Amino acid sequence: MTSYSKTKTSYYRRLYVAFLIDSGTNTVQGLLDATEMPKRTLQDTLKALSDLDILIESRGGTKSASYKVESWGAIDKKWIENNLQHVKGVLQYP
Repeated sequence: MTSYSKTKTSYYRRLYVAFLIDSGTNTVQGLLDATEMPKRTLQDTLKALSDLDILIESRGGTKSASYKVESWGAIDKKWIENNLQHVKGVLQYP
């Protein structure tokens, strides 16, 4: 099995979470179910999306929050779609 750097896995995690949000898996529980990551990691990932100029909007209250990607910035969403299996493989997601 190939080992990837923490930088690469962190970057891909952010891309994958943004992709999920944009694809309709846009609630905290939905994202937790899809990624199986700890809640704190998800919270940190959501906050870190702005570091990549991926802007998300939070809707609703704390418990019923949902998210929407407002802007992908310089990220090419098509690349993520075309390389989704590779991204998931790096993250060791099924």
